[in-house]
Amino acid sequence: MKKLIAMLLALVMLFALCACGTTTEQPAETEEKKTLILGTSADYAPFEFMYPDEKGELVYGGIDVSVAEYIAEYNNMDLQIENMGFDYLLVSLQKGDFDIVIAAIEETEERLQSADFSDPYYTDYPPMILVKAENKDAYASLDDFVGKSVGAQTATTKEGIVKNDMTGANLVALQNVNDLVNQLINDKIDAVVLDGAVALQFVDANKDLAIASVDLGEAYPYRVAVAKGDPKGLLPGINAAIADMLAKDKVTEFTEQAGSLEDVWQEVSAE
Repeated sequence: MKKLIAMLLALVMLFALCACGTTTEQPAETEEKKTLILGTSADYAPFEFMYPDEKGELVYGGIDVSVAEYIAEYNNMDLQIENMGFDYLLVSLQKGDFDIVIAAIEETEERLQSADFSDPYYTDYPPMILVKAENKDAYASLDDFVGKSVGAQTATTKEGIVKNDMTGANLVALQNVNDLVNQLINDKIDAVVLDGAVALQFVDANKDLAIASVDLGEAYPYRVAVAKGDPKGLLPGINAAIADMLAKDKVTEFTEQAGSLEDVWQEVSAE
């Protein structure tokens, strides 16, 4: 009897082992990477611009583009870049054409009506006034711009500076920064208000331009914009990426990378 019981137990164990051997765990399905669509205005070096790669094809570069790439990679997403005039970016964001906007954009009360903003990722030099070098000494205060034609990019806070702080100046608002600077060079306008880093790169590239010695106040930090209410739930991941990026001082690296392309960048008009 004992031998019979032992044989039966052995058979039970054998069947159990065979059953275990034939059970295979199904591999988890590989999750498809999502695409993060960035809206920007690639006419604002060193923040966003286009330049020819090794094949001569125009690609996107700049501090903001590197920030967007970092955010996408941190959140395991592919990045797709769409170029558009600055004044249409937030409208298109609200319509759902983009997931995010990064374009040297600051948070303002007006913009908060149509978008939400991330934590800051970069603070530029204060805004500056670009003038012809030969006329620099003529501009020592805001009063010296009374009756002058002063350019600013449409829908930017620099347009607001001309309207609200440069009383008596005649605003010339254009969509493309290159067009504004060309108008200045060709004596069609008297000055252009720009973010500090952008104004300085134009001075570096053209000895006929200079920065007027006029204080326009402090700089406000740049942020990432998402649609109002963050319907896609992107802000937590964006803010986590920004915190990691700042902790590793990546923006300094991005700034150096953008500067290394100064000789080849091409600011372009969006179609």
